[in-house]
Amino acid sequence: MKSPKESCAGKRCMLVTQTSMKIIAASGRNILFLIALLPFVGKAQNPIIQTVYTADPAPMVHNDTVWLYTGHDEDKSIWFTMKEWRCYSTTDMVNWTDHGSPLSLKTFSWAGKDAWAGQCIYRNGKFYWYVPMNAKGLGMSIGVAVSSRPDGPFVDAIGKPLIHSGNGDIDPTVFIDDDGQAYLYWGNPYLKYVKLNEDMISYSGDVISVPLTKEGFSVRYKGADKRPSSYEEGPWFYKRKKLYYLLYPAGGVPEHLAYSTSTGPIGPWRYGDTIMDIIKKGGAFTNHPGLIDYKGKTYLFYHNGALPGGGGFTRSVCVDEFEYNADGTIPRIQPTVAGVHPVSYLNPYNWVEAETIAWEEGVETTSDSLTGVYVTDIDNGDFIKVRSIDFKNGAKSFDANIASVSDGAIEIHLDNPDGNLIGTCAVKNMGGLQHWVTQSCKVKRKSGIHDVYFVFKGGGGHLFNFNRWKFDLK
Repeated sequence: MKSPKESCAGKRCMLVTQTSMKIIAASGRNILFLIALLPFVGKAQNPIIQTVYTADPAPMVHNDTVWLYTGHDEDKSIWFTMKEWRCYSTTDMVNWTDHGSPLSLKTFSWAGKDAWAGQCIYRNGKFYWYVPMNAKGLGMSIGVAVSSRPDGPFVDAIGKPLIHSGNGDIDPTVFIDDDGQAYLYWGNPYLKYVKLNEDMISYSGDVISVPLTKEGFSVRYKGADKRPSSYEEGPWFYKRKKLYYLLYPAGGVPEHLAYSTSTGPIGPWRYGDTIMDIIKKGGAFTNHPGLIDYKGKTYLFYHNGALPGGGGFTRSVCVDEFEYNADGTIPRIQPTVAGVHPVSYLNPYNWVEAETIAWEEGVETTSDSLTGVYVTDIDNGDFIKVRSIDFKNGAKSFDANIASVSDGAIEIHLDNPDGNLIGTCAVKNMGGLQHWVTQSCKVKRKSGIHDVYFVFKGGGGHLFNFNRWKFDLK
């Protein structure tokens, strides 16, 4: 995978230091957006992933954890160039742990290109990930991968496409109803569905095309001669109480988000309204919804083009909270830079993976078979922000698992990159970037809830790799 550092996705075009701001490289459009972002420095949470470009969010709640499955836009793309899918998780909605890429085109022997929008679901002890791709000699098709773990690795479940109806087989969404019947919807320019069997890797009956009527999906004001309704692609199937919701990008390009509802899982559908307008500042010409309930709150996931170097083919996943109207309708949701509030606090006294990040400036993540995912490409002045850490009565020491070929340091600041310095952990040359050693330092005792900034210091070039960390009461 080409480093996003070269196109300003992971290695940020804007680095905010203690005393200055330096714009390294950005298009005029991105400069304007970043200037607009300046008042939010230190408060920004959207986009929620900054190390790579991510698109087409598909959140899933399992065992008190939110798992987020995304596509991955390659750097400097001028088309939807996507070769793998990625996985992240959180228990607080603000710090996201990177689990790398547990599924890619290489998983499917029959795949050619185009690892586009998919969704993962749990059933009977396994996780089923439905993903579209351009099958060799067949065109766009939908496959299904399976794993015993939400973070994979996933394997091809059937060795061939599950869906190949001949046209528009992209963007699957999957849902299991209260009676146990599972449904798979998908499609562009059409909307289709099948009833999945209990094994989740086959289906019964025919592929059904949903009538895209004015009553069900409104009308298209642009290109109405080519498509009958506002529905475009990327459906998201969801149920609340006794009402079924279908969210989707709508209206043509550029897309907004809209929804329709039904009293049954196969319709008839009734058009609701727009739920998110076209994102004009830092947007992309596409969008893609994902909706979950978690810890008593409801969240809409979507994507934009707001990261430096971002745009219609280099997108980034965001999330915002909303509340339903009293009658069950969805309000107009405004995309924000600040994002959402934490639903719990992080415990710093257990080991925390370094790739658990709320915001970062400058770093990348990578992985290998022995260590798993870790933080790399760390240069002087880069930092990682971890939100809402509960120090309780206060820590006394800090441990960091590091691999290094040069000397450096991790400064530990509270609440801002140049905030209260509570400790500096010296990083010694360990003689190799895969030679992992835990190094420790004392910290000033601070109690309560704080954001923590790990600010990296050292000479020129990449300093070290960072695997995990924890504070200690002793």
